[in-house]
Amino acid sequence: MTFLQALAGGTVFYLLNLPLPWTLGPLAVILVIQLGFQKVVYWPAALRKGALVVLGITMGSPFTMTTARQIADQLPVMLAATVATIAFSLLMGYITHKRTGVDLASSLLGSVPGGLSQMAVLSKELNADATVVTFMQTLRLLAVVFTVPFLARHGLAEVVDTTIQRTTAQSTMEPATELFFVTAVLIGTLAAQRIGLPTPWMLGPTLVTAALVCSGLEPLPMPTWVITVAQVSTGIYMGANIKAESMSNWKKLLPYTVSGIVGILLCSFAIGFILNALYGFSLVTAFLGTAPGGVAEMGLTAMMVHADLSVVISYQMFRLLFILLVVPIALKWMLNKI
Repeated sequence: MTFLQALAGGTVFYLLNLPLPWTLGPLAVILVIQLGFQKVVYWPAALRKGALVVLGITMGSPFTMTTARQIADQLPVMLAATVATIAFSLLMGYITHKRTGVDLASSLLGSVPGGLSQMAVLSKELNADATVVTFMQTLRLLAVVFTVPFLARHGLAEVVDTTIQRTTAQSTMEPATELFFVTAVLIGTLAAQRIGLPTPWMLGPTLVTAALVCSGLEPLPMPTWVITVAQVSTGIYMGANIKAESMSNWKKLLPYTVSGIVGILLCSFAIGFILNALYGFSLVTAFLGTAPGGVAEMGLTAMMVHADLSVVISYQMFRLLFILLVVPIALKWMLNKI
């Protein structure tokens, strides 16, 4: 029932020619069911993990050795862009703290453009208000996943498709090679989970696929309908994770949270212009690489508008890893000093 409802939402978004219809349509329907009708939505974790594996393989396919060398050369710029984005987010969090009276730890964690679940978990370690953090992160997530694809499609890109197009031509990959590819992806995914890599079910397949393609293998063929189903599953999971109780502090926090979201998007635009000038990336590629969204959401948007997917994924992955590995330590140190 959940899948059929989500599919109906995706169909409506598709017929209305809206961006990312098979992700945002299901997300919108699930939000209406959960927040509007206060119904519990069930979606198995196994289906969500399978969808992330499919998207990870798809996003790792465009990587080449040339791309890898370009990324290595741009690591200092990636670091600078990431630090600038996080610093601006922390500034907006500090302003929110001063204006609303929300404790500093909660305000800062709610403003950092990291993953919703990761920031909620971190709030416990820093004795922050998990409800406040969840609300601010939820609002940011909703604003970004609905706003950025629209801006990328109508404001920055030229003519794009409303669906993610993949070749349906018969693959020349031998069955034995396909089996090797799939086995390597599964092993890489389990390894990513074992070592604690963030979002292992997507980043594991992405990294393994990128490595295999860079080594000279043909990308694993992925039919369009499989990618569409994966997008629907991702939209359902995102919506199912947003609970009504996390929105309880909305009146006090809404103006400042929205201002912070607008500010971080403008900051991403500014950094995008700099990257455009330095490396000649298209503006939509540079913007999606620095926008405060998740790897999956920005990757899907990049595929839709035909941006340079390898650049977008690289910048998003770098920021995600930096936020999860460095920011918690930095925040703990800073909060202990204050």
